[in-house]
Amino acid sequence: MLDILKTVLLGIVEGLTEWLPISSTGHMILLDEFIRLDISDAFKELFLVVIQLGAILAVVLLFWNKIWPFHLKSTAAKPFFTAKNGKPVNGIQSFCNDYIYMDRIILWLKIALASLPAAVLGILFDDQLDAMLVGDLRAYIVASALIVYGILFIVIERREHKVKVKSVEAISFPLAFWIGVIQCLALVPGTSRSGSTILGAVMLGTSRLVAAEFSFFLSIPAMIGGSGIKLLMFFAHGNTVTPHEMAVLIVGTVVAFLVSVFAIKFLVSYIKKHDFQIFGYYRIILGVIVLLYFAFAS
Repeated sequence: MLDILKTVLLGIVEGLTEWLPISSTGHMILLDEFIRLDISDAFKELFLVVIQLGAILAVVLLFWNKIWPFHLKSTAAKPFFTAKNGKPVNGIQSFCNDYIYMDRIILWLKIALASLPAAVLGILFDDQLDAMLVGDLRAYIVASALIVYGILFIVIERREHKVKVKSVEAISFPLAFWIGVIQCLALVPGTSRSGSTILGAVMLGTSRLVAAEFSFFLSIPAMIGGSGIKLLMFFAHGNTVTPHEMAVLIVGTVVAFLVSVFAIKFLVSYIKKHDFQIFGYYRIILGVIVLLYFAFAS
């Protein structure tokens, strides 16, 4: 029962920090210093990644009508192909008009393109990245990333931005790719995937709301891919899951889902009227506290 209560707390932290630009991985690693679950080290590494699937379900639920690419003809969706010279469309064009939202297919192609850089680097340097999460080194890396990105949030938000892109659909393929390149910075623990993509998109000319939404969508392949790799590696090394560990994983994932729904709605509402400077100050304060704690603890 004590482990379940600890898992609920971890799920709450994951659900909140996954979407706010303050680094979910950083918070989960730091929280692990104080909350010890009765699970194996191999499963703990798996748990800290797979719990993110609950957060992903929240994105799918809240943005279903923006990302699901299929429809029935009865929905009377705006056709992607139109008649030319008075002749009706036929064949594949007619099928697409009847069953597919082509603008959403194009959006997914942009998401796939933006996901490629981080996917390639993540696969190539998975072992090196895991090595950064061992021992006290991880705390100093997380704290440094929290502070550096906190400063960047404040500096960038104080600059005047010219908004060129005011809808997710208006994001071009080259812009999507460069946002994906910037997302690679999130491979370093403590930087924040959402923070990297939101900051990058804003600097490249999108509105804050567009940056946040595209960041939400990018999280789907990023987290599913990351969780899938961790699961494969976990079982490939001959590990097994006990009933207790399975209960911990289920509870953490469900709580992360429920809290994520609230966190996403809050962030979307917040950025319509405010900038991200408050998150920058929070990151700096937390980073300093972490540095001081581990400096004195060691």
